Amino acid sequence: MEILASDWMEQHPEYHALLEKPEGALEQDYTPERGETNPFLHLSMHLSISEQISIDQPPGIREIAQKLTKKLGSEHEAQHQMMECLGQVMWEAQREGGQLSPEKYLEALNRLP
Repeated sequence: MEILASDWMEQHPEYHALLEKPEGALEQDYTPERGETNPFLHLSMHLSISEQISIDQPPGIREIAQKLTKKLGSEHEAQHQMMECLGQVMWEAQREGGQLSPEKYLEALNRLP
């Protein structure tokens, strides 16, 4: 897991300065209003999606990821698009006070261009 995490960190040079001094980074508030992405959440979502793909859970996500990666020519870009879907279904589940729906997640992934 550490190797996978370091691979994703490497692919995000915009976070390197923050990750070199995590104390300051942890004290920051990352809000959409400030136009900032939380680097820890972003990297955690890469890890989550990588794990989902590796175990094909929800079933079918591996195939979706492979097709999207091939179409875009980049695993990284494919995961960023998948991340939007994951974030949306997470937000909906939280708003509704329920659990994340794998069906809604797969539906969103299948709608990706």
